Amino acid sequence: MGKYQLKSRKEGSVITLLEVDTECRAWYVKADDKDAAVKTLISMGESIRCLESIYVNGDDMTEDILSAFSAARKTSYPEEFMPESETDDFAPQGSYMPPEEMMPDDVPPPDEYGYEEAGAAPLSPLPSAEEIEAAASQSGREEASIADERPSEFAMPDILPDLASVLPKTAFVSSPKKNASGAVNGMYLGKKHITGNPVEIRTITDEADGVVFVGTVINCEMRELRSKKKLFLMSLADETNGISCKKFFDRPEEAGGLEELKAGMAVKVRGNVRFDKYSGGLVLELQQVEKGEIIKIDHEDDYPTPRVELHLHTKMSLDGLIDNEEIIKTAAKWHHPAVAITDHGVIQAFPKIQDLADKYKQKVIYGMEGYMIEDIPADPDTDRQQYNHIIILAKNVTGLRNLYRMVTLSHLKFYRKRPLIPKPILKELHEGLIYGSACVMGEFFRAVLTGKSDEELIEMAKFYDYLEVQPLGNNEFLINDDKFAEVNSEKDLQDLNRKVIEIGEKAGRPVCATSDAHYMFAEDQRNRDILLSNWEKPGKIESHPPVYIRTTQEMLDEFSYLPKEKALEIVVENTRRIADECEVLHPLAEEWKSYNPKISGADEKLVEMCYSNAKAIYGDPLPKEVQERLTLELTPIIKHGYGVLYYIAHKLVKHSNDRGYLVGSRGSVGSSFVATMSGITEVNPLPPHYVCPNCHWTHFYTDGSVGGGFDLPDKACPECGHPLNKNGHNIPFAVFLGFDGDKVPDIDLNFSSGDDQGVAHKYTEELFGRDNVFRAGTIAGIQDKTAYGFVKKYAENRGLTFNDIFIEKLSAGVAGVKRTTGQHPAGIMVCPRDMDIHNFTPLQYAANKKYLKDEEGNRIPGTITTHFDYHSISGRMLKLDILGHDDPKVIRMLQDITGIDPLKIPFDDKKTLSLFSSTEALGLTPQQLGAVIGNKGITVGALGLPEYGTPFVRGMLEDTRPKNFSELVRISGFSHGTDVWLNNAQDLIRSGTVKLEEAISTRDDVMNYLIEHGVRPLTAFKVMENVRKGKGLEKGGFNNKAELDAAHVPQWFIDSCLKIGYLFPRAHAVAYVMMAFRIAWFKVYQPLAYYAAYFTIRAEGSFNAPVILKGLESQKAELARIAALEHSTAVEKGNATVIEVAAEMYLRGMEFLPIDLDRSDASEFKMVDGKLLPPFNCIPALGDAVAKEIVRARGEHLFTSKEDLKKRGKVSQSIIDTMDSMGILKNMPDEEQISLFSF
Repeated sequence: MGKYQLKSRKEGSVITLLEVDTECRAWYVKADDKDAAVKTLISMGESIRCLESIYVNGDDMTEDILSAFSAARKTSYPEEFMPESETDDFAPQGSYMPPEEMMPDDVPPPDEYGYEEAGAAPLSPLPSAEEIEAAASQSGREEASIADERPSEFAMPDILPDLASVLPKTAFVSSPKKNASGAVNGMYLGKKHITGNPVEIRTITDEADGVVFVGTVINCEMRELRSKKKLFLMSLADETNGISCKKFFDRPEEAGGLEELKAGMAVKVRGNVRFDKYSGGLVLELQQVEKGEIIKIDHEDDYPTPRVELHLHTKMSLDGLIDNEEIIKTAAKWHHPAVAITDHGVIQAFPKIQDLADKYKQKVIYGMEGYMIEDIPADPDTDRQQYNHIIILAKNVTGLRNLYRMVTLSHLKFYRKRPLIPKPILKELHEGLIYGSACVMGEFFRAVLTGKSDEELIEMAKFYDYLEVQPLGNNEFLINDDKFAEVNSEKDLQDLNRKVIEIGEKAGRPVCATSDAHYMFAEDQRNRDILLSNWEKPGKIESHPPVYIRTTQEMLDEFSYLPKEKALEIVVENTRRIADECEVLHPLAEEWKSYNPKISGADEKLVEMCYSNAKAIYGDPLPKEVQERLTLELTPIIKHGYGVLYYIAHKLVKHSNDRGYLVGSRGSVGSSFVATMSGITEVNPLPPHYVCPNCHWTHFYTDGSVGGGFDLPDKACPECGHPLNKNGHNIPFAVFLGFDGDKVPDIDLNFSSGDDQGVAHKYTEELFGRDNVFRAGTIAGIQDKTAYGFVKKYAENRGLTFNDIFIEKLSAGVAGVKRTTGQHPAGIMVCPRDMDIHNFTPLQYAANKKYLKDEEGNRIPGTITTHFDYHSISGRMLKLDILGHDDPKVIRMLQDITGIDPLKIPFDDKKTLSLFSSTEALGLTPQQLGAVIGNKGITVGALGLPEYGTPFVRGMLEDTRPKNFSELVRISGFSHGTDVWLNNAQDLIRSGTVKLEEAISTRDDVMNYLIEHGVRPLTAFKVMENVRKGKGLEKGGFNNKAELDAAHVPQWFIDSCLKIGYLFPRAHAVAYVMMAFRIAWFKVYQPLAYYAAYFTIRAEGSFNAPVILKGLESQKAELARIAALEHSTAVEKGNATVIEVAAEMYLRGMEFLPIDLDRSDASEFKMVDGKLLPPFNCIPALGDAVAKEIVRARGEHLFTSKEDLKKRGKVSQSIIDTMDSMGILKNMPDEEQISLFSF
């Protein structure tokens, strides 16, 4: 039987805990010194507070011990100031680790708040204390005298149940929680700890009272009912099934504790199980909910000299399920000197593993299980060679870089269904690396299995630095494999391992026992079965080997057929020896600033450019406001080495501007005046101001009285009479680079999607060199819905029935396993010219596709990306976000169609502004619009406009009726934020508490408002940072309440801040609104051009030509049909939006021409005779490639028949039929007409 050994640092007494009852409410203790044992127990603090009975050497000492503990506790702390835990006498070693004084033998002891059994069967009747004492005295064994020695097994008579069969594999550990009064109770619902045995959920098949469950919250929500009551709903699951739980509250304040519950939390609950008529199933009506953690109490590695795991697979292996944090945390908890990470063919777990290794102070050996082939293939695409597994471990920085190079070569040059590594490459890059022979799929074990001679095996073994053997269960499948007729029994498997050990001795290579772990613990087998069931054939159930991580003792037991010394050697000594050869490494580059690309003179050019442009606008000498802002920004930018980043962004934007394209800024870059003066952004963050373009007279409004410079009335210069320019949006620089200007700049730019974006990507290669620019790699895991499908298939194949809650719980066990890789649509990673990319990351093809096909079906090279997910390295090497966006593309098309320069459009044009508050500028009434498109957002003219065209935002416009540019910016902020408009600003505006211009809409509003009210800038900045992230007002260790009160900040402002989940940056909103306003101007003054650009660019793929081209009545009928649907599809919703814009165009007196085989463009709407001529790609199922082919063939000569169109235009018969039905091919013969005169 197992037992605990406890030792007090203060008292020095060794005691043995013989037994714990099912609820951990009673301890039965044997001690060599009873008095010292009692003192030891008293010193354990909160660990014993929950106990109801404590027996020491057969005597009931409960009252003495608990009374003494209570007295000591009250002496130390007044009750109202009790700490959340009292562990001064104990030193926890990592999460879930018992104190050193309570190091377990077979299972860990009760923890600080007591282990609660989860789903175990009740104990048989407990023996008396006399029987326990008698049993202990009969054992004839001496207990160990010091705490860190393993006590010998305590032979127990039949009168005591076997603890191994009684104690559960999991335990619920209650954890403290402070309620509003400051008391520590650990309860979300109810006041007392939950007593009684938890039962498995699957055992409850009918109504029952006072049921206790322990499980994990799958999901939960608090609903407010019309009656103003609250209803709490929760889905709970244990390892056997799931159940719904609910609780009604008459008074909302009673539900406070449950509001804190979140998915993934562990709870213990009590309630009555009742049949629920609404769900049609059993529901637990909650009475108590207790906070805690579910831990695996039988997973401890307490061997004095623990082993090292050299072979395991995380979720980055397609068939691995080991969570990064769980393995590192467990290795640290088990005091393993190191642990190796060896995923299949990839090293994508390294970045997160490095962070976790630092967090838990755990040494990690960075490696990979590679796919080795014998020779370098003549043609990697066709040369098929047998591959073998090989373990590759990095022992130093040189080895790490060689491993990176190996990964790159295997993915870019030798990839064939998997990344292959030729043996000559392994030999060439062996420096700094350690090679292991891997598993049954390794070359060496296969050779042993197939009976190679000792001479051949010894020669083969010398290629490796160590050989591997694994538990018999890993290879048990060989017994039933017809290909290996010589393997018929467990003894044959043992003999195979013995042969590996024998050859290792002869070849002078150490042999290491490894788990080849694909999941953490034995009970996690089901998760891997679920994962692999996706590849099972219907009706065929596969069995899979038990490939979990063994503790040291478990691994020694696996090799108990060997001499004890030999087992110890391969399990402990050799694995630690390999680990000792490996240095502590950091796979990712450390100092980001050292790895900026270098451009000669970038800082000087940036400073010169900014001052030159500023003086051209504001004159020389510069106004105080301009000079101070440039100094404020340039000083930290140059100091922290960010000048080159600004200069690079300037070069990219200028390159596009020179080609006639506008570039929009994203994020907070518009908060930087240096970005404005270097041409990176149009947004001017200075306070609202006038500036004379002739004599440079300026006037700034710094008192908050003006929302934005574009709102200022037109005015003539008081000095020279010239019309003044107006600008400035009052955006603090701190929003971009932080209060001290030391935050790494994140410069995101919107290039014209499609045409200019690709050119910008190519330009980065010109700037930095083709071999230094790579697309940002991404990694996609199995999503929740896919995992859900895996569980369903697993259950169906096995004839199992799980409820939805339990399926969701099981699906979480496989969600997140890597499925594929890809690329960020806009991210470009730049490696400095003087550095090797392998200082940062290996490379690969996106989705491992070496070749792709273009629109015409031609084979083109795949996209090379970073092997690591870009998030993990973007802080260590430069990442450029060259995003594609439709707004610059629309504006360029409008400019090309009309010849009007969009940069000359005024942002205070009254007719354009009126679109956002009425339909008057369209020449329409709301009634006319409503008769066709319904009643949502019909009193404003924003249909089709970016930022403002959705029903939700049109509703915001109707609520606010904005009258100037700065109010449009506020609405953009409202629409992009979380919990900013609904139940917040909307209510404040409707109630008249605040005006539109006062409500919080962007993060900058918070900082500006507080500064205007006299709050210190640093405090205002900190409040802004908290509020924008949804953290309230005072997170981050500072208390600003007194300062806010002193500044008389109104309560509505504070309440509004507390509700906000996310705030949009004003600079981003301003940039978007500037683009949207220009497009709106064209809608008013150049309507046909506006609709041509809209349908060409924004309606691509959603233009329902058969409906739209029939006219207004057809459009109206289709909108009514979609509106009547209970659940419309995404395609239907997209079509409806486009039809609404088409209907508006018709109501304004414009219409479409039919698609014309002789005149239509491939993809662009053309203005012809005051109408719009649709392109070919509007025809259902006709893609861009065929549309281009039609136009190309038509350029040779016009089509003469359907047969000619089909042949030269490469048009399928089904599309011919569609074109015929749409009247496009009227009067065209089916076949070529043959005339006698043709001969």
